[in-house]
Amino acid sequence: MARTILCTIDFTPSSTYALKCAIALAKDLGAHLIILYTYRLTRDHKEEVFERKRKTEELAVSNFSAMENEFLKAAGITYEFKTEIGFVADRVEALIKKTPIGFLVMDKNMTFESKESFEELLENMVIPTVIVPATP
Repeated sequence: MARTILCTIDFTPSSTYALKCAIALAKDLGAHLIILYTYRLTRDHKEEVFERKRKTEELAVSNFSAMENEFLKAAGITYEFKTEIGFVADRVEALIKKTPIGFLVMDKNMTFESKESFEELLENMVIPTVIVPATP
């Protein structure tokens, strides 16, 4: 059975570089790639929560589509894109509990609510984790 690689993205240049690294790793290992975008919903008095969620997810799908056309379609790997509400660390941990993940790939600058949540994620990680440095 092929391994599954989880890559977190936030559509910054650094996370795009991490995605490129995850794609290369997936090709080398013959692995399936899950690309995870997480976001927080904050209360905005001008906009309903559901409308904000819809707009955020539409923008994420649009941004992913551009990445997909540029990097993924011709990569020769299987992949899926997920959007989830919540903190990066929490969503990664939850996904790892539900899905057999072989590797976690993330960029060093990935947004975390706090340094402690990042350190806690790494401390509790039970799979190999590749931290990709900022774009070269």
